[in-house]
Amino acid sequence: MSDYGLRWIEFTNEVEAKKALFQIGCSETGINLMAGKALGLGLKLEKVPTWVANILKQEMLAADGDAAVHRDVVVNKIEESEVLLLGTVCQFKYVAQKLAIQPFGLRELGKELEQLLQTLEPPAQRYLDCRGKKLILGERTLVMGILNLTPDSFSDGGKFYKIEDAIHHAERLIAEGADILDIGAESTRPGYREVDAEEEWRRLEPVLSALAGISVPISIDTYKAVIADKALQSGANMINDIWGLQRDPDLARVVGEYDVPVIVMHNQNGSAYHHLISDIITFLKESIRLAESSGLSGDQVIIDPGIGFGKTYEQNLEVLSRLKEFRILGKPVLLGASRKSTIGKVLDLPVEERLEGTIAANVLGVAAGVDIIRVHDVPANRRAIQMADAIVRKQRGLNYAGA
Repeated sequence: MSDYGLRWIEFTNEVEAKKALFQIGCSETGINLMAGKALGLGLKLEKVPTWVANILKQEMLAADGDAAVHRDVVVNKIEESEVLLLGTVCQFKYVAQKLAIQPFGLRELGKELEQLLQTLEPPAQRYLDCRGKKLILGERTLVMGILNLTPDSFSDGGKFYKIEDAIHHAERLIAEGADILDIGAESTRPGYREVDAEEEWRRLEPVLSALAGISVPISIDTYKAVIADKALQSGANMINDIWGLQRDPDLARVVGEYDVPVIVMHNQNGSAYHHLISDIITFLKESIRLAESSGLSGDQVIIDPGIGFGKTYEQNLEVLSRLKEFRILGKPVLLGASRKSTIGKVLDLPVEERLEGTIAANVLGVAAGVDIIRVHDVPANRRAIQMADAIVRKQRGLNYAGA
């Protein structure tokens, strides 16, 4: 064994790479030139015309990277192919610049590649205005506490159905450290029965009125435009839609008129997918488009991959293992895995015994860059993510003034 201290070192973004180079004593010029070379990535594209696939292959090879394409692309036997670009951040930046000056739609692809590379870096701290109540994003992972005003919720159905119990629990969640309060008056558990808007508002209105002066933002868990409108009139601060603005066509207009943050969750009937993650991202892109076409922008649109909705047990686990990939959308990410059936199946435990499994999923979410976790048990989860934040949000190595 040599005396050189050989070891693996992993970089997840350029900030970390620059710190390591600074620690070695590299010049500022050298740091800027080499940081991107430390980061190897695989970027996938779908339904790429054969001629575009060939251009991408050539450009990646010219940059000393590579591109995997269907074997029949080279002989022009197929019209389109999936493409897997393989290279470093430095190589991808070079290719993005080359594509940005080419015609035939490649310019747009180059710009999209540049934007994607930006999402890999740690986001700056910024404020999210929830109608006067501000949340800080990028500083730590935020905790959203769940308040169900339903008699049939999968987790705590009936416990907070009475108004006085609901108000007491809301106050308790805030005292325990919830940054956001998410109130739902219709159960969306598997096999749930829909309630009409009149009944949903009957459950919601008195509790919302009683909590109007609380210190944290109130999110309303609804997919109905009429409920969102009434709730926002009554002082709610944001909307959480399990159908990503794609169930009620009027909901995008409502959140746009009130200029409030909206959580758009992936959902679908059934669990058939072409490519799981790609299909979810496509759905969320449409939700983002709907929100932005109604006037929302930036962090006002928060995405949720929808654990437990329109997915099998195995699909839920895959989504949980690939949460980092949703950062490509450039939006804050919310994870709602609390007490879900996937946790119950892994551990073979009933709803009331899924705390440890929930914490494990949420800690991995923090490591993947999730911005908000939605939970039933605030104190234990908050402590766990505080520890996780201390590890993953503190960049490794010495401070680097140029970063």
